[in-house]
Amino acid sequence: QVQLVESGGGKVQPGGSLRLSCAASGSLFSFRNMAWSRQVPGKQRELVAAISRPGGTNYGDSVKPRVTISSDNAKNTIYLEMSSLKPEDTAVYYCNVESYNGITYWGQGTQVTVSS
Repeated sequence: QVQLVESGGGKVQPGGSLRLSCAASGSLFSFRNMAWSRQVPGKQRELVAAISRPGGTNYGDSVKPRVTISSDNAKNTIYLEMSSLKPEDTAVYYCNVESYNGITYWGQGTQVTVSS
């Protein structure tokens, strides 16, 4: 069982920046894909950014080029750097990983609120 713990969310003013972190209980080399998604109540969860092996990144149209996904294998942590934040970026942000046998694990989510 893989556990993912997100952190770094909070309230930020429009135009501000945040860095979200997702600490995994296992080695990131165990995962085929790693991603951040977000969800607003009443709406479908949408992809924000993803890293796919052997090496590639993918970003949602609504957030690029304002976000960057990265990972630190030594710390088993996945990051999401966000800048030029807008009120419409307000959502719960979830980290997820997919193992090589096709199982997807999700974190509990972290709230990001962009408001003045």
